[in-house]
Amino acid sequence: MRAVAAGGEASASRQLAAFAARLRYEDIPAAVLDRARACIIDTLACCVHGASLPWSAATAAYARRYGGAGPCTLFGVPAPGTSQAGGPAPATQAAAVANPGGPANAMAMACTGAPAAALANGAAAHAFEQDSLRFPGAGVHPGATLVPALVAACQETGANGRQALTAFVAACEVLFRIGAATHHSSEKLGFHAPGLTGPYGAAIAAGLIHGLDADRLTQALGIAGSLSAGLLAFTKAGNGAMVKRLHLGRAAEAGVVAAALASEGYEGPDTILEGRYGFLETYCSDGEPALLTHGLGDAWETLKICFKRYPCHVTAQAPIQALRGLMAQHGFGGADIDAMALGCSEKIVSHHGIRTPADIMAAQYSVPFCVALAQFRDPEDPAAFDAQAVRDPAIRQACERITLNVQTGLPSAWSASLTLRLRDGRTLETLADGFLGLPSQPLSAEDQRRRFLLRTSGSRNGNAAAGDWYERLADLDNQPVFPVL
Repeated sequence: MRAVAAGGEASASRQLAAFAARLRYEDIPAAVLDRARACIIDTLACCVHGASLPWSAATAAYARRYGGAGPCTLFGVPAPGTSQAGGPAPATQAAAVANPGGPANAMAMACTGAPAAALANGAAAHAFEQDSLRFPGAGVHPGATLVPALVAACQETGANGRQALTAFVAACEVLFRIGAATHHSSEKLGFHAPGLTGPYGAAIAAGLIHGLDADRLTQALGIAGSLSAGLLAFTKAGNGAMVKRLHLGRAAEAGVVAAALASEGYEGPDTILEGRYGFLETYCSDGEPALLTHGLGDAWETLKICFKRYPCHVTAQAPIQALRGLMAQHGFGGADIDAMALGCSEKIVSHHGIRTPADIMAAQYSVPFCVALAQFRDPEDPAAFDAQAVRDPAIRQACERITLNVQTGLPSAWSASLTLRLRDGRTLETLADGFLGLPSQPLSAEDQRRRFLLRTSGSRNGNAAAGDWYERLADLDNQPVFPVL
């Protein structure tokens, strides 16, 4: 039965599903396609690098054990009997991390079924805090939640590049509007927002590739609402930060499951988003239902995708860039800093003020720790965020010397004011407002390619296999099937 909202309009889910079902590649502006393509490329690089890390071993092993044989690639995970360099498989995942040859040396990658691949790839994409977001923040991660579900569906069906780009844009338009409607209030209640919003977008991405019409996409959204999950307990427990990565993988997997069930006739509530006991009412303290469909078909939310310059939480990006700028301009290092104060949003103080992280995963979620690390190491290099950094006395002491103060009137929730007192008596102040990767400060094509090669081959110059994969992804519109290594 067609659900109708109080004002006589179709439910938000039906309006979003109808938009997604009728979107055509030819209707999408070139700038939107460029942003979508860049996000897909960025996410796959995150998957490959993330899969090489020890805490991704469990999700990859789970996918191989229970996913069965299937056509869907586990990016960065060697096929049985091979390694990153094509030789014998390393004895442990830790050995794979130590392999400086990098993940993408023309190796054969493991494959499995779509749900398991989406879970493992989603967790890997978020494994090192490098995946994309929306600006302004809305509790959505388009890359880690949409791309794993999208690619799995493409590999199941043989969909081409234009179909993939169209489905991604449609899913991103839906996902970002759902996120915006929450006013990012879910995390104030203790939920990890991307685990809640992600299943909806992933269901649209997978559903479109599988040919679901507007009615079935509506059901997929209704099903996805009962597959949301993710709690922020790890931020206060002092351990267990691995689950943060799982939230993104589960969101991607949930989208695949929701779309598959909808294709079989399974149903979910049409008013899952704005209705009684629906998403906004249950998971949000400050939802605005009107934003679910605001500007749909006219304003392109996909243009709001932003990329991280540094492999850490987005709230640390602007402070780090501002700090490194001061260090370059005034010629001082970490040992020259006596004290630092950050004027920042309340959320940074309440959620991201971890002083003694137990591991690098928790450290990447801590703004003071990441800013302290940037005083002594190159924060653009993922290798700088290692286990040794967590134990580094200089970084830990610097972390303790950083004061966090709630400041109102900042340009955005990701902005901060920095005040540094140097040991020579100088005081420096600046406003950290933005970073490379924001829509207003885009990464250059050269930067995007360099980042891709660094994360997929372990080298800024890449190798033949990684370079070829990048070129095919950059030409995704003309690929007959979704390109993989």
